[in-house]
Amino acid sequence: MVGGSQLENANPLIYQRSGERPVTELEEDEEVTDTIDGREIFDLIRSINDPEHPLSLEELNVVEQIRVKVNDEDSAVSVEFTPTIPHCSMATLIGLSIKVKLLRSLPDRFKVDVHITPGTHASEHAVNKQLADKERVAAALENSHLLEVVNQCLSARS
Repeated sequence: MVGGSQLENANPLIYQRSGERPVTELEEDEEVTDTIDGREIFDLIRSINDPEHPLSLEELNVVEQIRVKVNDEDSAVSVEFTPTIPHCSMATLIGLSIKVKLLRSLPDRFKVDVHITPGTHASEHAVNKQLADKERVAAALENSHLLEVVNQCLSARS
């Protein structure tokens, strides 16, 4: 529950988590340059906590591997996320959490684009505009309360 208010989606559908990706011999070879792929990005964001439920974004089907695109050569990562309901007021916070996790985890050379899956949210355009604006993202992260909530979303569950 956020701010003591009622949950917007009190009974969300819960999805099965995908298994851990097996490490291949090629990935363990220190002589081979390992490119970043969609599964690696998905593995970084799948366990982000939902701000309203004690569930991960993967368990709520907010993030899916098929909605992650990576072009390692061009240093570009794109993630589409799907809010659980069309009027989810947490959509910007969820997108911000995904973006922060990737910015903290990936080399600086990557351009990170996080946006709502087209047609899945009533304020899709406004949320996407906020998430794409570097100055607005930076300003949001200067807000200590908002940063604390993002860090809670990113923290490992005990």
